[in-house]
Amino acid sequence: MSAQATEVRREPFEPSGAGAAIERWTLSCGPVRASVLNLGATLHTLSAPDRSGTPAQLLLSTDELDALLGPARHFGATVGRYANRIAGSRVTLDGVDHPLLPTGGGVTLHGGPDGFANRMWEAERIPDGVRLHLHSPGGDQGFPGSLDVTVSYTLTADGLTIAYHAVTTRPTVVNLTNHAYFNLAGEGSGDVLGHLLTLDADHYTPVDDRQIPFGPYEPVAGTPFDFTTARPVGKGIDDDHPQLRGPRGYDHNWVLRDRPADGTPVRAALLEDPGSGRTLEVLTTEPGIQVYTANHFDGTVSGAAGVPYHRYAGIALETQHHPDSPHQASYPSTVLRPGEEFRSTTVLRPGTA
Repeated sequence: MSAQATEVRREPFEPSGAGAAIERWTLSCGPVRASVLNLGATLHTLSAPDRSGTPAQLLLSTDELDALLGPARHFGATVGRYANRIAGSRVTLDGVDHPLLPTGGGVTLHGGPDGFANRMWEAERIPDGVRLHLHSPGGDQGFPGSLDVTVSYTLTADGLTIAYHAVTTRPTVVNLTNHAYFNLAGEGSGDVLGHLLTLDADHYTPVDDRQIPFGPYEPVAGTPFDFTTARPVGKGIDDDHPQLRGPRGYDHNWVLRDRPADGTPVRAALLEDPGSGRTLEVLTTEPGIQVYTANHFDGTVSGAAGVPYHRYAGIALETQHHPDSPHQASYPSTVLRPGEEFRSTTVLRPGTA
């Protein structure tokens, strides 16, 4: 994309009623447009052109407030304090056990039943975008320490950058991600099984029936988890593989190749839609990426096009630390201590081929 000035606009999500408290921040740079809500620090929309220049909305999303507060609450939201799953709904830090609020199935998922996706964040304009802030008090969902978190969305000719920062008053665990679902053909256009996916990962973390990792990293070679070169999302999704039977598709963490020590985001994934020619490059500083193919979508939520979202309607590419890292000593640590800073950056780079 060529260099362009970025326009930032702020407006109520709805002019009256409960939606008036929700702010929509719209970022525009050249042909790419994104919108962010202060509810859940949510990436609500992302629009980019196809190979002929026709734009489309690429994220599964809804303007229905009841859905945003209910079944669609994680669509594009900032997930925390701990994205993904923690087994047993507890963490132990420096010998002290901290029970967490469970979300069912013997785990705490996405930070607990009242995670960051449900919160109203404070928002302020910054150059090329918006910064959102949340104070999470000590004991929030059982996690120790007061946590101050910021998430910044900036749109430039280089893409949409999502930058996370957090500090704590006591030792705690932190794992933040964005939970957007992508369909590069346009939301409501059908499934993503024909999208081509490349993952810069030679291993993944196999999981038990609770989606909790077990054992060492497994090589992807010779399995339906091998996306080291571009292949259709749907090519092996129905294979009779033990890791695919329970989740009815992909809901797994891939172990990304080594990231630079200086914190520069490098490529984790490339998603391509052959029909429209749209591409999405995902760069990150994180060690893992959770790929979820909307396996359990059942039409409860409908998008802007009025089309209900069913199974495989989108694909989530969640850059993050590995699931259940607090209980896996061999995984990169998610512990944050007073005086330290949590920093993480992910870049979404739309394009065409």
